[in-house]
Amino acid sequence: MDNVESLLHGFTIAITLPHLALMLVGVLLGILVGVLPGLGAPNGVSLLLPLTFGMQPVSAIILLSSMYWGALFGGSVTSILFNIPGEPSSVATTFDGYPMARDGRATTALATAFGSAAFGALVGVVLITFLAAWVAQVALAFGPPEYFAVYFLAFASFVGMGGAPPPKTVVSLAAGFAIAAIGIDTVSGSVRLTMGIDELVKGISFVVAVMGLFGIGELLLAVEEEVQAKAVSSRIDWREVFRTLLDLPRHGWALLRSAAIGCWMGITPGGPTAASFMSYGIAKRFSPRSARFGQGEAEGIISPETADHAAGTSALLPMLSLGIPGSATAAVMMGGLMIWGLNPGPMLFIEQKDFVWGLIASMYVGNIVAVVLVLLTVPIFAALMRIPFFIIAPLIFIICTVGAYSVSNSYLDVVLMLGFGIVGYLFKKLSYPLAPLVLAIVIGDKAEDAFRQAMLMSKGSLAIFFSNALVTTLVLAGIALLLLPLVLQVAHMHTTTKPVLD
Repeated sequence: MDNVESLLHGFTIAITLPHLALMLVGVLLGILVGVLPGLGAPNGVSLLLPLTFGMQPVSAIILLSSMYWGALFGGSVTSILFNIPGEPSSVATTFDGYPMARDGRATTALATAFGSAAFGALVGVVLITFLAAWVAQVALAFGPPEYFAVYFLAFASFVGMGGAPPPKTVVSLAAGFAIAAIGIDTVSGSVRLTMGIDELVKGISFVVAVMGLFGIGELLLAVEEEVQAKAVSSRIDWREVFRTLLDLPRHGWALLRSAAIGCWMGITPGGPTAASFMSYGIAKRFSPRSARFGQGEAEGIISPETADHAAGTSALLPMLSLGIPGSATAAVMMGGLMIWGLNPGPMLFIEQKDFVWGLIASMYVGNIVAVVLVLLTVPIFAALMRIPFFIIAPLIFIICTVGAYSVSNSYLDVVLMLGFGIVGYLFKKLSYPLAPLVLAIVIGDKAEDAFRQAMLMSKGSLAIFFSNALVTTLVLAGIALLLLPLVLQVAHMHTTTKPVLD
């Protein structure tokens, strides 16, 4: 009941004219970011971040989170109409969304996607509403060993459940740790890895890194592949929209299963992309209409879209409660909180109740705003997508350059952004995951600090990580996730080499 009272108080903060206007602006910008190839939610949020420095934290986070919802919806528009996923997490939507649109059922495909997405987001917000304060209370008992164990579990989750080959995930995490280590060592106060460049003493801005990795990296890929978008249909049949939405409960089991997968992958750092692929794969395996998958099957749209939005929303739960982002965009938002002078974690719920519950209430309203706006703006963005890519590409590059320079008015940041762009391009070409890299850049130094503080407490003994039930459980869970790929590989080899008996 305390949570319900806090939520009602949050609605009084969220439902004000200035905040509703910010939601409208954020969702529209997010849809634009999701629709345009070369941009994405992490990059869009990081581009908008410098504009929020002078705003109140509640207003700033409402603007950023609204952009996040809009970007998730915008990625679905391009996936269905043009077979171009605007967001990495929308890739699985193209498998059945585009074939359905090509068959002349674009309205049905879009309505199915948006209805499923709204359900997934709602489940994620409800989860945050009722679990966030409880998770925060549990976290109040945390000391350095427990915090390191949680960070270890987060990194291990990427290795065991991230979807990419474990060695590549480890390389991505290691690169992130190295980047996070640049600057002043907070435990000893010494300067490290700056290579004599004074401007690097403050460390590398995660905003610069994210804009390079996602913005410039995706742009280079798009230029290489010569993106060509051909719209299938941009006309919305409103009667068909309502008919499709009323038909969604028929797929209740798929909706609930996908929402559960999405929430789990959001709370653990699997992220929306892994959630959407996992949900699609499980749906294809267990659906009675599995043979129809890939030909315009509704469940092939429902499963990835529900999981994608459930994961995207619930990824904010560990970010708010524990200070551990569950996705790349949540990592960017967490950096924003720190810039505004707020420390994500259990004390946030005690010291900044208005901020936390204003944000949670705005998620309910923001997702409704996003569903309505995305349906109204589909024809506009379908027309926008017909603009030649040689016009869109320079605009993306200019936005990224201005955004990088505005972080600290430094030309070095622009150079670093271009460098990260090349890294992002190479990572994508070589199929290395970017999300672990971003996660390690944001919380790598926190994990290091927690480990070193724990070592100081125990005078160098690793036994401190097995000193109570909580820390032992977290460490053992992390070790189990690290070993999971190896166990699955051995099991697979065993089944494939088993002799066939007559």
